[in-house]
Amino acid sequence: MATSELIEALQALAHERKIDEFYLIERLEASLARSYQHILDLEWDARVTIDRQTGKIYVYELVPVGEPDEETGEYAEFEERDVTPDDVSRIAAQNAKSVIASIVREAGRQSIYEEFAGRVGDLVTGTVLQGTPDFTIIKIREGVEAELPHYDLKRSPNERNERPSGEHYRHNQRLKVLIVDVRDPNSDAPKIRGEQARPAIVVSRTHPDLIRRLFEIEVPEIYDGLVEIKSIAREPGARSKVAVMSRESNLDPVGACVGPKGSRVRMVVEELRNERVDVIQWDEDPAVYVANALSPARVNRVLVDEENHYATVVVPDDQLSLAIGKEGQNARLAARLTGWHIDIKSASFTAEPLAPMENMLIDEEDVDDEDTCMYVSEDGVRCRNHARPDSQFCGIHASLDED
Repeated sequence: MATSELIEALQALAHERKIDEFYLIERLEASLARSYQHILDLEWDARVTIDRQTGKIYVYELVPVGEPDEETGEYAEFEERDVTPDDVSRIAAQNAKSVIASIVREAGRQSIYEEFAGRVGDLVTGTVLQGTPDFTIIKIREGVEAELPHYDLKRSPNERNERPSGEHYRHNQRLKVLIVDVRDPNSDAPKIRGEQARPAIVVSRTHPDLIRRLFEIEVPEIYDGLVEIKSIAREPGARSKVAVMSRESNLDPVGACVGPKGSRVRMVVEELRNERVDVIQWDEDPAVYVANALSPARVNRVLVDEENHYATVVVPDDQLSLAIGKEGQNARLAARLTGWHIDIKSASFTAEPLAPMENMLIDEEDVDDEDTCMYVSEDGVRCRNHARPDSQFCGIHASLDED
């Protein structure tokens, strides 16, 4: 390769990859200096310069001058001795391909990092390029790819799994994904396996903020700030709960998110591959909030222990399984959504301590049940047994009728 051809190739690569031409040449000079030091078997370090106009290459040996520093043993001044070989262009051409490929790859990763490091949390739309057992490569735009990892965490505990269970992707399929990480090529953090060959951008389909961004697209009131998403709890691929509140007193936040005939939430559900999404109303009263979070189950009352962040929920017998959900899913999501520990009990098997009205959400029909024993213990616990006919007490406490 002639020297002029070398500089032309560098300029073309710099333009194609959007890399600064002078930065690329400086990196090549530093790399060639190491190569020539080994090839020419130089006693001292080498320095290489490439003429920016002609592409001609010069090699110098840095011969120290004077005495070394007594403390560090390093020399302060050097004399450059020209050791440029006759076949310098041939040797450069032999090494240029791998060197330039490495430089372009590193510079490209740095450019991507600088562009996308500030976009963590953004929703982007990409196209599936290829898939492997461990991750899927998604094209965000021309020259920029992202990785959607779905490693087996038992086999690779240090990796990620950002794909909901049951989701599989086909070539050229369009996906909305959330940027969750951009790898810094200059970071001192331990490198992950095969990092240099993997895209710098990591995206997710499991992150709760994916739902937040999808609602911002579908619900103008959220985008404009009239409705706020207060909390999200998600089990990716199965079910999610979203708590919303309105900044306008006459605006129904749940209705705004659901949309006419469910049109808005349906678009979110379709993008999530039919993951169930429950939209509930946030409330500053923790008892009301916990009750709402257990939707669609109907709740009789909620007793809260604010000191321990503990909520005891009483539900009708026929609502117990619905409140708990399949394998405890509904109760588990409600606890994550509210941040409260939730204990769910059925009305017929629960004796609840009497509590101030402001700390309870009460079903009046449940309280005024004339068939329930009227006995209340010294600890304030109401008996939940049925009263005997023509009596206010159950068989255990029937003797109280005589008092």
